[in-house]
Amino acid sequence: MVDYSKWKDIEISDDEDDTHPNIDTPSLFRWRHQARVERMEEQKKQKEELDRIKEQTLLKVEETKKKIATLEKEQANPEDLNTLKKSLQELELEEQKVTAKEEELKKKEKLTPWNVDTIAQAGFTKTVINTKPRRRPDEEEQSLPDDVRELKMKEFVKTNEKSLKKFGMLRRYDDSKQYLQENSHLVCENTANYLVIWCINLEMEEKHELMEHVAHQCICMQYILELSKQLDVDPRACVGSFFSRIQIADVEYKKSFDDELEAFKERIRKRAQEKVAEALKEAEEEERKARLGPGGLDPVEVFESLPEPLQKCFEAQDIPLLQQTIAAMPEDEAKYHMRRCIDSGLWVPDAKSKESQPTESESSTSEDKPEVATPTPDPE
Repeated sequence: MVDYSKWKDIEISDDEDDTHPNIDTPSLFRWRHQARVERMEEQKKQKEELDRIKEQTLLKVEETKKKIATLEKEQANPEDLNTLKKSLQELELEEQKVTAKEEELKKKEKLTPWNVDTIAQAGFTKTVINTKPRRRPDEEEQSLPDDVRELKMKEFVKTNEKSLKKFGMLRRYDDSKQYLQENSHLVCENTANYLVIWCINLEMEEKHELMEHVAHQCICMQYILELSKQLDVDPRACVGSFFSRIQIADVEYKKSFDDELEAFKERIRKRAQEKVAEALKEAEEEERKARLGPGGLDPVEVFESLPEPLQKCFEAQDIPLLQQTIAAMPEDEAKYHMRRCIDSGLWVPDAKSKESQPTESESSTSEDKPEVATPTPDPE
């Protein structure tokens, strides 16, 4: 359906006829027309002046950036470099103000009613096709299924691990800024995730100082990603803004960054401790499973549950003493303990019949002393 409401505010004062009989209507129309033309001319001059200021500001920004790059390469006086960086920040603020005024003027022009001088001008100079707004790369990544994201993460790390480690080892803000601008594909969520995992591994390896350094780079990347979400722009467009701001940051902003960094390092330490504990627990469980006897019992646990006289028999590997101790025990209790010893592998019934025939020297040795089962002696 066509929206006709835009036609209701057309200014057509030149064609009005409801004037007072004593007023010279043609003269009135000329005065109105002249006033309108003057207003339009004033708006045009304002627009031209804004365009001129914007062009000059952009030129100064580019020149200042080149000067900063030159001084950084020459390793010039830090005070001169800081002065230029402050000037750059002021110029960028001026550019933002000019852009805001430009948008305000456009809005004012849009709200100005049409009249006989503008109604005949071309209103459509381009064709617009409605398309779905393009999402930021991080939004597109988050919309993928977990398995696909995991696969893409592995491929990303495999392709870029050398570059990721190099970024993680950088120390100066300017170096980090230049490196990310030259390798813009690294400005993404996958880089932040890789750095988090690397930090945990370094802490588990007790490389504490290196972990703290990589953690700093990780927080820088997370700040860039968060800034892109706030501005709703591609993260790659926020690299310069973040590093310019963090280098000339006010006390509150720098404190916020440092607090977040310390909190992150504390979370890394806690997670590393948890992973070490989990790894030890898994190793202990694997070791326990490896030593389970034929009946599925743990020989260590069974040995610790035996009465002290039986423990001494197994420790001394003394079969006659074991036979005497068993004979002195109540039959049910003796059967219970020996059954558990068999199921855990502490005692192997008829062990010799299951082995190949030993040599004469082996036979004489085995008769003197029983076999040893891990982790305690295993009488034959």
